[in-house]
Amino acid sequence: MVAVSGGADSTSLLLALDELSRINKLQLKIVVAHLDHGLRKESGADARWVRQMAESLAGEIEVVSGKVDLTKPSAKADGASETNLEQAARKARYQFLERTAKRKKARLILTAHTLDDQAETILMRLLRGSAAEGLSGIIAARPLTLNSEIQLIRPLISWARRADTEHYCVQCNVDYRHDEMNLDESFSRVRVRKQLLPLMKTFNPRIVEALSRTAALLNEDTEALAAAANLLLDEAGRRNGMANETKPGSLSVTVMVQAPAALRRRALREWILRARGDLRRLEMVHLLGVEALLTGERGGRVTELPGGMAVVRKRGWLEFVDKSIKKRPIDI
Repeated sequence: MVAVSGGADSTSLLLALDELSRINKLQLKIVVAHLDHGLRKESGADARWVRQMAESLAGEIEVVSGKVDLTKPSAKADGASETNLEQAARKARYQFLERTAKRKKARLILTAHTLDDQAETILMRLLRGSAAEGLSGIIAARPLTLNSEIQLIRPLISWARRADTEHYCVQCNVDYRHDEMNLDESFSRVRVRKQLLPLMKTFNPRIVEALSRTAALLNEDTEALAAAANLLLDEAGRRNGMANETKPGSLSVTVMVQAPAALRRRALREWILRARGDLRRLEMVHLLGVEALLTGERGGRVTELPGGMAVVRKRGWLEFVDKSIKKRPIDI
């Protein structure tokens, strides 16, 4: 399944897959997935254009379209800020891709992120103060969700520039859609693209490639750290003595506090991910709050996490609890 917005990047990816199929370099059944976010007047025309373009190609390509309205208050649960709108759009997009992939029995979802997307993402995360894992950028291949059998693949992320995708569309005599939101400098990503990256190019003309190279090196480091963190969780973990295998295990304070800080935080982050299923809204302050529970001797302390969960230290163990535990006495 290929996520196609109608822009140059996703259009070129679909055209390339079609070309490779026509010359027998690939044998794939291709499904095009297009989601209308309802944020632009032209979005309906974009959906029709994607369908017509895909159906005009030589292969038998199925097109699945969906629509959400992110202009409605209910679609922006945390308000109408730029960050929340971006998060709401991303969440809606990947939920649509997951539903469609399951319905069509697709095992691979391809998106057309490029080197330019990688550079912009790294800079935005750097400005927010992300750790090494965040600065690893967009991963080329990963499970769509935790433990999912559906793989999310970005085949262009390590080598293709945005200019390459535009040029390929021209070579194929296929026009592509233009999103005026990509020119709106009220969005941070657009300011990074239009202002920050051009300035950085005056210091290094190949800054996009340099940032991508840095991300690749950091990704290697984070993979090694993740492996060590998993071993630490195995050593520190235990079951809560309950039959429910989905309940997260407890962590030994004694084991965790002896680990180096970088490894300990990575392990705690993975522990939280396993319990919640995602890391949305989790910030460094929350992670440091959980880590602070490891110090001292006093039990009964609680650190709250976004989304209604909390971590408590009790009898030398860290455990997940419902936030309502604050209303009950804790057996220390």
